This record gives sequence, structure tokens and C-alpha cells, in this order.
Amino acid sequence: MSHDKTAEDLRAIRLDQFIAHPPAKVWRALTDPELIARWLMPNDFKAEVGHRFTFTTTPKKQVGFDGIVYCEVLELVPERLMKISWSDGKRADWTVTWRLAAEGKGTRLFLDHEGFDPDDEVQQLSRRIMGGGWRSSHFRAIAAIVDELPD
Repeated sequence: MSHDKTAEDLRAIRLDQFIAHPPAKVWRALTDPELIARWLMPNDFKAEVGHRFTFTTTPKKQVGFDGIVYCEVLELVPERLMKISWSDGKRADWTVTWRLAAEGKGTRLFLDHEGFDPDDEVQQLSRRIMGGGWRSSHFRAIAAIVDELPD
């Protein structure tokens, strides 16, 4: 049983954070391309199922990443759920799902970044790097941006 838990841990990043604002404000930070660029990466995102878009960032040679993330909006439930595909065009074929749940006067924001190959060393290095980034900087940046948004 514990082996299955370990394998699952190697396949996904699962995080959540409370943000002291209602889901509508958090949703804006997750779906406005200019705001996304502030907390994640420059992009050509549109909140439409089927829209293909890219994120661009600094290449990471140690994991063979050229700096372009190829994405598609897979699911969208306004102010509740957004699921996108996330690929480097080579090895990675992941999904990133954001779920928003009202909690008191705020929002519990959940992130599931899934599809990492537990037997691929480069994907596991990517999972560790991205897990740290989601946890240490992106969640904080989302909360800070939401704090600045008008009601």
C-alpha cells in the first residue's frame, strides 16, 4: 500500500493554499493573460476550451527545456475549475488543474500538476524543480496579485 502512495507522489504535484479573497477575484488572476504573466510566464492564454497557447520562459538546459511550454485549455468551469495540458514538445505531457473552493470569506486554491513519469530521471528532476516553484513563489505571487485587484 505505501508503495502505491510513493508512486503516486512521483507522478504529481498536489498543493493547496488559502487566499483571503472570493473565488471571482482569484479566478481573474488565473485567467487574465496579463496577470498570469506576472505570476507565471508571458503567454497568449484565452479562457476558452480548445484554445492552444504557449508560455515562454528561460530555457533550463539541465532538463533539456528550451523555454517554451505548449498548452491547451481542456476544461473550464468559471470560478471553479481550469484544466490545461502542459508540454515541452518533447518528453513532458502533463496536465495542470486549478480548482477553487469557497472557504469562509476566501478561497481554497488547489493545484494538481500530473503526469510525471516516475521512472524518468529528467521528469522527476522537473517535478522537484516545478514543485518547489509552485510552492515557494507562484502561490505567493497569485495571492499578492489578488490582494492588489479591485473588488
